[in-house]
Amino acid sequence: APSAVMAEGSGSGGSGRGPPCPGGASAFRRWEQLRRRAATPWARGLLAVAAGLGLLYAVLRVPVRLRDGLAAVTVFLSTLTPKFYFALTVTSSFISGLIFVFEWWHFRKYGTSFIEQVSVSHLRPLIGGAENSPPAPAAFSSGENETSRQNMPECKVWRNPLNLFRGAEYSRYMWVTGKEPLTYYDMNLSAQDHQTFFTCDTDALRPSDTVMQKAWRERNPQARIKAAYQALELNNDCATAYVLLAEEEATTIVDAEKYFKQALKAGEMIYRKSQNCHSQSPQHEAQLRRDTNVLVYVKRRLAMCARKLGRIREAVKMMRDLMKEFPLLSMLNIHENLLEALLELQAYADVQAVLAKYDDISLPKSAAICYTAALLKARAVSERFSPETASKRGLSTAEINAVEAIHRAVEFNPHVPKYLLEMKSLVLPPEHILKRGDSEAVAYAFFHLQHWKRIEGALNLLHCTWEGTFRMIPYPLEKGHLFYPYPSCTETADRELLPTFHEVSVYPQKELPFFIHFTAGLCSFSAMLALLTHQFPELMVIFVKA
Repeated sequence: APSAVMAEGSGSGGSGRGPPCPGGASAFRRWEQLRRRAATPWARGLLAVAAGLGLLYAVLRVPVRLRDGLAAVTVFLSTLTPKFYFALTVTSSFISGLIFVFEWWHFRKYGTSFIEQVSVSHLRPLIGGAENSPPAPAAFSSGENETSRQNMPECKVWRNPLNLFRGAEYSRYMWVTGKEPLTYYDMNLSAQDHQTFFTCDTDALRPSDTVMQKAWRERNPQARIKAAYQALELNNDCATAYVLLAEEEATTIVDAEKYFKQALKAGEMIYRKSQNCHSQSPQHEAQLRRDTNVLVYVKRRLAMCARKLGRIREAVKMMRDLMKEFPLLSMLNIHENLLEALLELQAYADVQAVLAKYDDISLPKSAAICYTAALLKARAVSERFSPETASKRGLSTAEINAVEAIHRAVEFNPHVPKYLLEMKSLVLPPEHILKRGDSEAVAYAFFHLQHWKRIEGALNLLHCTWEGTFRMIPYPLEKGHLFYPYPSCTETADRELLPTFHEVSVYPQKELPFFIHFTAGLCSFSAMLALLTHQFPELMVIFVKA
């Protein structure tokens, strides 16, 4: 007995549990007996009969409940008056009309359906889970990477080579109309350009350049002008300070030219000093690049001032000299300024010579190059061109070349013809443009519309042939004819570059989303029901009850 007691105590202490409960053991024995009885055949049959009776009861009971529910709905509808149905249809028509107006506004402003965007962005992950895109390959060969990069449509924003002066042109427009011609995004890009072109790492060594480095970051125009005057107090030969005053404080082109001449005098002196010591250290090389950028910018703007003041031959000479002196700066697109000035002089042979150099397959295209080439081809045949005569005798070789040049230009930028044909109103061009986009079309047409009007019959030829381009490229986002497929990102970028009061041109035209059609149909149907309920209340009540 003592050993049994000791064994029981050691077992309970080692397991951490109390002694076994007699009631729990008896309950477990009862459960085992019940389980063995339920396993017998007669018990299984009894359970099956009970389940069948329960199922039969549910099948017979549901129609009874449905019949009761329908009877209650019928009683409810019979108590409703025609005024209720009229109010219901009017309310549903009003709500669907509000949804339709909001959907239409959202589509016009952002190019997408709000309901579709919300359902795709938020509801689809909740319902079906996030769709996992196939993983990208781990590595590409250099050839494959280069090919994919070339085939990718580019939506790069470029600085407008013919951009206007802020103080003398953009600000005057705002004073007259009360509308801001430049967007915040566009001005922010210009501020980044100024910091890249006009600053370097050695600015901290010169107090005036340190002030100008802060001035280019200022958002307030008056603060920038004030900082420019502070820089001139520290150094009267600060070229970038004169540049800022010419761009933003001068209210006329004459005043801007005076500031740029002072900037040219200071910039040439600083540039000569940088040339003498540029090989001493990397910092001096960076300073030489900065001084070169300042000098090129000032000479270019002086040439543009001469062009705007009517001294066109002087402007052409300044541009040619600048391109010869700095041939490696072709990315600044100075040749587009030269093309526009030569067209104003009607020096079409010189224009053709410039196109022969820059309209090359290895160089990036622009609307100025493509449409100027089309203008020269159209000039040769536009005076004698007649659609009726061409349809009878067919097109000559020169006319075919002109039409193909127009198709090439329209494929590159399909937005330009509407501005040249004055089917859309123009606004002031932005300081940055998107190639093949609406912003580039506005910038080109703003300066070149007069050149198309000067050549008799050129706009008529454009009007008769430009829409034929779209039959050649039925799916422009997938495959082009002479250029890469049209990029799908132009609309978004153009909305950021162009002012809000300008209606952005969209290509290709988007079809209206399903929900706009749906809400319009729902609004119309509800309004029709409301009208019928108001005119024939008795018949509509009978129809609803039936």
